[in-house]
Amino acid sequence: MPNLKEIRNRITSVGSTMQITSAMKMVSAAKLKRAQDAITQMRPYAENLQEILGNLTASLDISENALAASRPVNNVLIIAITSNRGLCGGFNNNIIKRVNLAITEEYSNANVSLLTLGKKAKDAFKRSDMYFDTAGTGIAEDIFADLSFGNVSVVADFAMKAFLEKKFDKVVVIYNSFINAASQEVKEEQLLPIVPTEQSDNTQAGDYIFEPSKEEIVEELIPKTLKIQLFKALLDSNASEHGARMTAMHKATDNAKELQRSLKLSYNKARQAAITNEILEIVGGAEALNG
Repeated sequence: MPNLKEIRNRITSVGSTMQITSAMKMVSAAKLKRAQDAITQMRPYAENLQEILGNLTASLDISENALAASRPVNNVLIIAITSNRGLCGGFNNNIIKRVNLAITEEYSNANVSLLTLGKKAKDAFKRSDMYFDTAGTGIAEDIFADLSFGNVSVVADFAMKAFLEKKFDKVVVIYNSFINAASQEVKEEQLLPIVPTEQSDNTQAGDYIFEPSKEEIVEELIPKTLKIQLFKALLDSNASEHGARMTAMHKATDNAKELQRSLKLSYNKARQAAITNEILEIVGGAEALNG
């Protein structure tokens, strides 16, 4: 059994760790509120924009649009979105596993390039031949330092330009979609080529008045929708990160409390055992003197 000093030191150490995890939980909770507001405000706009584009593409043949051109998938660009920091449970590992699964199964017969947004994804894949170095592309090195539509538009513009130049035949994004503070869902969405929306017979097209024309509006909407789609994915990931970290730190704090309680129990038992041994030694010594 460890001595009393070792147990006291462990109790102090666990207490310090508990203070850190509790503080990190509160910080993540504050950041989560802002990030959650951002994604909940963005979703209706992104969904309505997607719906308008869907209604338009359902009644038009957009196969001639360069961004909707379907060709054999020989080169694929995967945009992997993670966080810059850890201590958020399986948040980053789930993305890395999904990317590896896509490489080995979905795109095993294609040349895959990885564009990483987030330090953890970069650290995981930077030594791989598939890693795409964004130096000189204008893409922010740390996009989460200033998560704005302008910075995200640079990434979307790069992807569209590379697709139009036939450097890639398909562009997908893999990210964590925010459900609530305690749960996130890993999603893989196709950015390019644009997939036309097929409406069923029961679905009514929106009652719109088009000016100047459907074709011109589609040409304008497609790039904007792609940028919004990517921006939404980053906002989703940002909110998911803070939710995952808050949950992880909450569990860590609870575990630290339980460990501290167990250590205090062990300390009291060891202290009682030491006192009992001292009493026995005193009694034994007294009897030896009397005997």
